[in-house]
Amino acid sequence: MRLRYITAILLAALCCNEAFAQSSATEQTSAEAPAKKEIVKTGYNFGPLPAVAFDADKGFQLGALLNIYDFGDGSTYPNTRQQWYFEASFFTKGSQLFVVSYDNRFTIPGVRWSSTVTLTNDKAMDFYGFNGYMSYYDHEKVALGKDKQNHDNYIYTPKYRVNRLALLFKTDFVGNIWNNKLFWEAGYHLSYIKQGYKDQQALNLDKINKNKEEYKMFPADEPTVFDMYRQWGIISDDEAWGGLNSTVRVGLLFDTRDKEGAPSRGVWAEAHAMLAPGWLGTTNPYYRYSATFRHYLPIVKNDVLTFAYRLNYEGTFGKSAPYYILPYITVMGPSYDRDGMGGYRTIRGLMRNRVQGLDVASYNAELRWRFVNFTLWKQNIAFGLNLFSDGTMVTRNYDMSFRGEEQHRESYDAYMAASGNRTADRPHITVGGGLRFIMNQNFIVAFEYGLPLSKFSSDPFIKNQDGNGAFYINTGYLF
Repeated sequence: MRLRYITAILLAALCCNEAFAQSSATEQTSAEAPAKKEIVKTGYNFGPLPAVAFDADKGFQLGALLNIYDFGDGSTYPNTRQQWYFEASFFTKGSQLFVVSYDNRFTIPGVRWSSTVTLTNDKAMDFYGFNGYMSYYDHEKVALGKDKQNHDNYIYTPKYRVNRLALLFKTDFVGNIWNNKLFWEAGYHLSYIKQGYKDQQALNLDKINKNKEEYKMFPADEPTVFDMYRQWGIISDDEAWGGLNSTVRVGLLFDTRDKEGAPSRGVWAEAHAMLAPGWLGTTNPYYRYSATFRHYLPIVKNDVLTFAYRLNYEGTFGKSAPYYILPYITVMGPSYDRDGMGGYRTIRGLMRNRVQGLDVASYNAELRWRFVNFTLWKQNIAFGLNLFSDGTMVTRNYDMSFRGEEQHRESYDAYMAASGNRTADRPHITVGGGLRFIMNQNFIVAFEYGLPLSKFSSDPFIKNQDGNGAFYINTGYLF
């Protein structure tokens, strides 16, 4: 389980925002509610946020985030005219994350243009196998390996890790078709993904075992799940170490949200096709599609109480796709592709990348209560609480049939038997709640905890297969 949290110094963020904002603010008072004041932000506003995180195999993360918002003359507030996002994070055991993102609504008349570059050098990315519950997670050995008093069990979490370097670039365009509600989408996405470490190893064990007692070090002769999948032929040698993805994306967007950062009413629906043919430079060609429907229902007006839900389907044209693109959730527009399913951006409380398959369905549903609004230092401030339930499952399996050498069949049979020789996945469901700090409708810090219901299952093959839950401090709304 990846434990991720960001330490947010909210008062400092407010001070920085006020000190560096090159903007003016206008107070508008509604005739129907003269006591309620709204500050319309103009010009440039800055949202800095320090970041600290920890992972047992990667060490501490130290870094910073910066959002820059341009509201122009305020006519588009709370939506921005253009905005930038920067992130730089470093892990004490060698991993790095860099993000530069830009979103523009005015350079090309009638067209929104967004571009992002991300570099992730992950020394221990989660890899639990394919098809959800068909891939067994030995939670008992993981727990024993974390017992510092037990000298008989080495740390077992590296079993479910693999080294990955991912460089992603995207540029997307969104244009109006009808009434600024129906839009076309088109973009080009280029990524290079390198799996594993040098000399065809899954991990850099020197980094993984650094500062550990000898009896806790992960043995060099112990295969990871990634190694075993290669031995069994589930992951072919042609795909094992990653490749180049040159992809054209096209789609349709229907958007009636009242605002983008923290919507309280409207529909946001998208459908995309991702085309990555060999003639475009893709190492292992594939064709995929995605459909997402998001709905925001105001229960109490003025953003006080909102019910929101998201339905998503990630699918594959044909019978195969390179395994290393399966973790990504398709995104077009100002955001960028995220790992899934599991974690803050996809299924909260589920282990990162726990669910991977050719086709995957998911949902998120939450009740959002904004219990206080006020202005402070010319900033619009709000606090909110939310209750949620997230879920996902594989609806079409990745081929996990044995295709390796016979000497490895015994270990394959034992692995499949551990999960009861299942032939299909079932829903992975989590529940939880959280708190949000919201500034100017766009700068949002989220504190949330999610818990998988499988932890309480009476089925021995399901119980504890999704982890023990996770606490997050991150930015923005999930959707």
